[in-house]
Amino acid sequence: MTMTIAEADKILTANFAPWVLELGLSVAELGDQRAVLRMPWSQRLAREGGALSGQALMAAADTTTVIAVSVARGAFVPMTTVQQSTSFQRAVTDSDVLIEAVLTKLGRRMAFADIAMTAERTGELAARASTVYALLGQHDP
Repeated sequence: MTMTIAEADKILTANFAPWVLELGLSVAELGDQRAVLRMPWSQRLAREGGALSGQALMAAADTTTVIAVSVARGAFVPMTTVQQSTSFQRAVTDSDVLIEAVLTKLGRRMAFADIAMTAERTGELAARASTVYALLGQHDP
C-alpha cells in the first residue's frame, strides 16, 4: 500500500519534538524511495543578515530522511541518526526550501540517503546532505 501525503504529515506531527514541528515542515511529494518536504521561509529561522540558518536546514534534512524511510517501509518505525554530513553551497534568503531525500540503500537495520535542499523561489541548490540511520523497529520492508 502506498502512503499518502496526509499519512506522512501525521508521522511528522506524531513523532517529532515540538521544536522540530516549529520549522513548519509539510510533506510536498512522496515516491517509493523518496520524500520531498517544504520548509516555509521564516524570519525566526534566519541568522543576522537574513540567511536561513544551517541548523534549520540540517534538521529539515534529518526529518525528511525519516519520512522517506517511513514511506519506503510502509509505516513509521523507530530509528536514529548515525551520521549526517552537510555541505552548504549558497545562502537561502526570503524563500521556502524544498528538501528532497532519496534513499540510496534500505536494509533491515540501516538506511542511507542523499538529500538536496533547494530554494524554491530561485530553484538554486542551497545545500546537500547525506545521512545514515539505524532502524530500531522490527517492521520488515
